[in-house]
Amino acid sequence: MNAVTVRRVSASEASTHAETLASALADVLLDCVEGGASVSFMLPMPREKALEFWRGVLAGAARHERILLVAETGAGRIIGTVQLITALPDNQPHRADIAKMLVHRDARRCGVAAQLMAAVDHTAREEGKTVLVLDTVTGGDAERLYQRAGWQAVGVVPNYALMPDGAYCGTTFFYKQL
Repeated sequence: MNAVTVRRVSASEASTHAETLASALADVLLDCVEGGASVSFMLPMPREKALEFWRGVLAGAARHERILLVAETGAGRIIGTVQLITALPDNQPHRADIAKMLVHRDARRCGVAAQLMAAVDHTAREEGKTVLVLDTVTGGDAERLYQRAGWQAVGVVPNYALMPDGAYCGTTFFYKQL
């Protein structure tokens, strides 16, 4: 794969280029769900549902409630994404939730996810965050990725969510101290 860069989508860009970004991000989300990723959505997933989800994310980024990072090819194609949710209760200003770490199947096993997670750490530090939290499917590739990136497993909740095909899956919760 050609060079991949990870960048933060600015609040201004999230507002002014929302439809273009939503379309590109919907491509990634749809590919992941169609590939079996348990990322809150079920099959069949209409494109409009993916677009609606990303419009909401972009609106949140424009309001500074979350930080959206994207991984792009040299040609500008978005192939991955992750979010830091920063709009948390008053007693948790030091913390962020990590959400929707997605990499298009065409770009997997090329280090894109590791780049996204390194960017999460860097961005969180810039924002003054010292504790990060996330969850993922138990036993999946992402679980190994997070462990390699220094995340600590807290525990597993069996049958916590559904896979896109409706099968139950366990969820492992992780945290990372920065």
